[in-house]
Amino acid sequence: MNILDAIINAKEGGAVQQLGSQFGLGQDQTTAALSALIPALAAGFQKNLQSPQGVGNLMSALSQGNHQRYINNPQSLGDQNAVAEGNGILGHVLGSKDVSRQVASRAATQTGISPDLLKQMLPLVATLVMGAFSQKSGPASGGLGSMAGMPGITGSDGGIMDMLTPLLDRNRDGSIIDDVTSMIGRFGKP
Repeated sequence: MNILDAIINAKEGGAVQQLGSQFGLGQDQTTAALSALIPALAAGFQKNLQSPQGVGNLMSALSQGNHQRYINNPQSLGDQNAVAEGNGILGHVLGSKDVSRQVASRAATQTGISPDLLKQMLPLVATLVMGAFSQKSGPASGGLGSMAGMPGITGSDGGIMDMLTPLLDRNRDGSIIDDVTSMIGRFGKP
């Protein structure tokens, strides 16, 4: 299951309902917003996972945080701490507020939803992504291990990379490198 499906289907759509309620959006609009925002976050995570330091940072964040609560209890997205945590995640994944604004602007073009509303939603979406990763990499999935063959992180074991790849391989050529490079390149342009 890819990361978008994991979030949309978690707790029978509870996260979609909670986000929609918080931002005054219907279910279809909220799903469209998630569909537009998550691929950009996935590209940022993929880029970070290219280095041992990025993998280490993700492992540390997953082992120290209680990110699963956002998936297990979507009402926790209404807590101000969710926004603060999400902004921290965005800083690591996207690097700057300018990139976050560009992500929201591009998502607004795709969805017709206000870029300001999407900018407000983006930190909460980031917490949901980390929540889904946390579930995938937790003890039930084999826990967190070393980089080589690490359950929960690397591909072909149902780990985080398997959750990212379907969203990132846009041209379905079996490689995400060209797609991620193109996606990240677009965020660097005005």
